[in-house]
Amino acid sequence: MNENPEPLDRESAEEYASWFKALADATRIQIVSLLARRRKPMTVGEIVLASGVGQSTVSHHLKILSDVRFVLVERQGTSSLYRINEQCVSCFPTAADVVMGNPVPAAPVCE
Repeated sequence: MNENPEPLDRESAEEYASWFKALADATRIQIVSLLARRRKPMTVGEIVLASGVGQSTVSHHLKILSDVRFVLVERQGTSSLYRINEQCVSCFPTAADVVMGNPVPAAPVCE
């Protein structure tokens, strides 16, 4: 064990904090889970039907999730399709380990 541990650098801490903040809402967790389990792009309407949450609420949460890159948006004409960003979501457990000071394997950069 490191006798004199250093804190996480500020830039990484801010990035990880934005991820944790984005996932600090039950509806956003449900949306991430839905998109991850469906494994296909979905419209806001499809997410609304599956989640039972109103359209404006779903849109608000999708904006937050896309800002931290957990969800990717594809524009098709007048519609937007949302899908899980597998690369970012796979980085999240490693981020939690880093924050806790646990040894972690090399992880892909979340883009």
